[in-house]
Formats: sequence, C-alpha cells, structure tokens
Amino acid sequence: MSSERLYATGRRKTSSARIYLSHGEGSIKVNNKELSEYFGREVAQMLVKQPLELCNLIDKVDIVAKVKGGGSFGQAGAIRHGISRALLLLDEELRPQLKKAGFLTRDSRKVERKKPGLKKARKSSQFSKR
Repeated sequence: MSSERLYATGRRKTSSARIYLSHGEGSIKVNNKELSEYFGREVAQMLVKQPLELCNLIDKVDIVAKVKGGGSFGQAGAIRHGISRALLLLDEELRPQLKKAGFLTRDSRKVERKKPGLKKARKSSQFSKR
C-alpha cells in the first residue's frame, strides 16, 4: 500500500472519534496534540494503544484522531473503537484477534436519564415511616 489514509469512526457513550490511519513510524495525534499531552492519565493512553499492541503495529502506522463529546475515558474508548475499525480496512486478517479482544463491538452503555420524583436515575429520597 502507498501512503493512503484510511478513515474509520469510533463511538463510546456520547463521544465520537474520527480516525485517519496511514503508514508511518507510530505517532498518535488526538485533536492536533500528542497522545500523552491530550490524555494526562496513563490508563486512557493504554486504552488507545490496545488494538495497535494486539496487532503489533504500534510503530508501523500513524494515527490522527479528531474526537468530540463526552469525558476523557469515553473519548479514549471511542478512539480505540475507531482504530480497531481502521485496522480492519488495512488488513482484514486482523479481524479474529480484534473480535476476540472485543475491540470491534461498540460499547453502547450510556448514562441513564434522571426520572421525575427521584434524586438521580434510580436513587429516591429516604423513606420516612412517620
């Protein structure tokens, strides 16, 4: 393959990430910042790198991610989902190991809405007998 850019979308909670993957030396940019600069926490950085480490492509591809919405871990999950989908476009033979690790499944869990008469989604006020 030449220097073509592959595009994929990843989502998690209310975050949405657009991933541009190309052959390179392993740089990861998120919203025009380095990965370590954008995600201060080590766990979020590990989350983003998981599909690349699984496929041994950590130093073979460059990734540019544009992400919006949600919090830091929701964004990291969205980027991980997008990278996994972009890797499939790069090489379809990576599918079994990405699927086994669960990186291709969109984690659809979202915050439950607050119900009327309750303090939160399910928490009610303390019961008073008298």
